[in-house]
Parts: sequence; structure tokens; C-alpha cells
Amino acid sequence: MKITEHLSASKNKTLFSFEILPPLKGQNIQSIFDGIDPLMEFKPPFIDVTYHREEYVYIERAKGLLEKRVVRKRPGTVGICAAIQSKYKVDAVPHILCGGFSKEDTENFLIDLDFLGIKNVMALRGDAVKSEIYFTPDPQGHNYANELVEQISAMNRGQFLDEALENGHKTDFCVGVAGYPEKHMEAPSLEKDIQRLKAKIEAGAEYVVTQMFFDNQKFFEFEKSCRESGITVPIIPGLKPIATKKQLTLIPHRFHVDMPNDLTREVEKCKNNEEVHQVGIEWCIEQSKELVAAGIPVLHYYSMGKSSNIKAIASQVF
Repeated sequence: MKITEHLSASKNKTLFSFEILPPLKGQNIQSIFDGIDPLMEFKPPFIDVTYHREEYVYIERAKGLLEKRVVRKRPGTVGICAAIQSKYKVDAVPHILCGGFSKEDTENFLIDLDFLGIKNVMALRGDAVKSEIYFTPDPQGHNYANELVEQISAMNRGQFLDEALENGHKTDFCVGVAGYPEKHMEAPSLEKDIQRLKAKIEAGAEYVVTQMFFDNQKFFEFEKSCRESGITVPIIPGLKPIATKKQLTLIPHRFHVDMPNDLTREVEKCKNNEEVHQVGIEWCIEQSKELVAAGIPVLHYYSMGKSSNIKAIASQVF
């Protein structure tokens, strides 16, 4: 089923979903199943699987020469999605990026997903590689997520890159995109960022999943601004429980989100990360309950492959 169909069938009951990342190269898929199994009792209608783009590493060779090598440390998104749908009979939502993909790569990726019966995709621009300051698109790829959404929408109409191809098979993807309650780090303002989000919706996206946030008021204000701008598609909040003291500085730096003063004070009181882990669970439970009370259609958790804290939260909310 499409994500929009799951929402329609929920009869206004808040659904539970989560996101996983592929294991590091060299590990097997059992590590994925071990993270999913404890969460299946909460009946997720869909599970997101991230896509990790290439990285550049430099290998020292003879005479001090450096060899630049392209590596993908977490391959396997498509295979994991197929395995999830086969094993758990729930919909898998692969992420697809602009970065590292040509338009031809994108088309072939989508053809594989269509052949596997995968009906949902999350279309993202993606981040810059670690060696870059700013995002650089593939020379034959897309600059922005709305362009990626346009290509997926074109395939849903049976239009492929080869213009000579007539009466092409019409795919049937439901497309999700990202939203940023505290604005994307590169956007000059929240208003401008919402305009960019609206462009993705106009290109064919059917739902939004937000970046993590720790203050529900920021989400409610963002949702209100989106509605006022004419965005009517479902907006799904993304939630992540804090788990270590280091995340107090790591998350704001990497994801450009604010930590509420009350949460910061509670984490700073903790003597160790075990205590931080519990504080993160309790904070996320309160966030989740408030969002459920507000009638939010889905709560989407960023599990990062670890399910113990997500299970503790879901057991108190769902």
C-alpha cells in the first residue's frame, strides 16, 4: 500500500513507523532484523531505509603517493527493502538521493524498485560528501529534490529519459519528501524553506516527513505555516530520543536543531550515558503523547538501527 493509503485506512488513529540504516559493509542482514523484530509488536505499516552516498578515502601508496578511492560504507538499501517486505509483510520506503546519482542512475534505481513491488520512495537532495563544504550534484544528476520528484512523477506518467520510448510502463510511486521545522541549514529563512517545500509538493510529492526536533511547539508552528502557504499533504513528525551527552553538541552541529533548555539541564545532570538514555526516553514519550493528542497521523522515529529506546517509548504511547 501507499503511505497515503495507510493514512486513509488508519481512521484517525496515530500510526507508528521508524527508520533504519543499512549495516556497514561486511555485516549481514541479521543485524537489521535484530533491530526490527522488537518493534513489530507496534504494527508499523511502513519502515524507511536510508541510502548512504559515496565517500572518498585516500590510500597511501609507494613513494608517498595517495590514491583516491570511492567507497560506499553502507550499501544494500534496495535489497534490505525487498527483504523487509518479504519477511515482515510491511511496506518498505527506500530513500533515493540527488547526490551521487545521474538521472539515468535514478531511472534504473526506480525501475528496480518497481519490479520489486515497492510503492513508496523518500526523495531527498542528500548532504554533501564529507570532503565537501557544500553539496555538489552529479554532473548528469539533479540539483534539488523537487527536480528528483519531477522525474519520479514523470515515470508515474510513463515518461522515461529516452524520448523515443513510447507507451512506457507507468510506475505508481507515492513520493515523500523532507521538511524542516527549524529550516534547512542552507535556507536563508524558514519562509523561503517552506516555499521550497511547496515546490516539492507541486512537483508531485504526497507527504512530508520532518527533520528531528525536540520542541513540539516548533513543529506546530511549522505545520501551521505550511498550511497557511497552501501545503495540504500529511506532515509526519520525525522524532529521535537523545541517548548520549555528546549528542547535546553533536545534534545541533550536524542537524542544526535546537535543544530545549529543560532537556539540556536534565542531560547535564546525568552522571553517565545510561542516565542520559533514560532522560531521552522520557522526553520523547512526553513529545509523542502531546503529538498524539494533537491528532498527528504518524509518529516516525529515527532508530539508527537501535530499538531498545524506541521500544520503551512506543510501549508507553501505542
